[in-house]
Amino acid sequence: MPEQRLPHLVKQPKTEPDWFEALIALARFLRGPEGCPWDKVQSSTDFAGYLKGEAEELVEATSGNDNAHLAEEFGDTLFTLLATAAAAESEGRMNLVDALRLAHEKMIRRHEHVFGDVKAETPEDAVRVWEEVKRREREAGQK
Repeated sequence: MPEQRLPHLVKQPKTEPDWFEALIALARFLRGPEGCPWDKVQSSTDFAGYLKGEAEELVEATSGNDNAHLAEEFGDTLFTLLATAAAAESEGRMNLVDALRLAHEKMIRRHEHVFGDVKAETPEDAVRVWEEVKRREREAGQK
């Protein structure tokens, strides 16, 4: 196999943060001047549309016993999400840092039974707390 040219890599990834950084760098590189003609013309809406198929493949892989296949399908789904983010960034619609921050903040809020004063003893209690927080967010105009 010929040596690969991987200009999007700053260093050889080893850890989870390294690999995440490599994957988002790849999604952005593919849209850049030296990237892929197909990736360059895909919009965030196009990439988001591909997520349904990738998610279906991921769901199918979770029901099987092939863990390598599960990891592959998870990676495909994650990359498609990151490609959606890279396209949305280039369209001026959002940036990944804000999206990650907002997701983190939302998950902390929605887990009030973990991070707040509310207690949930059962999975059903946790769902009730989640739904109540979600209802309050909707009333306050949050998503």
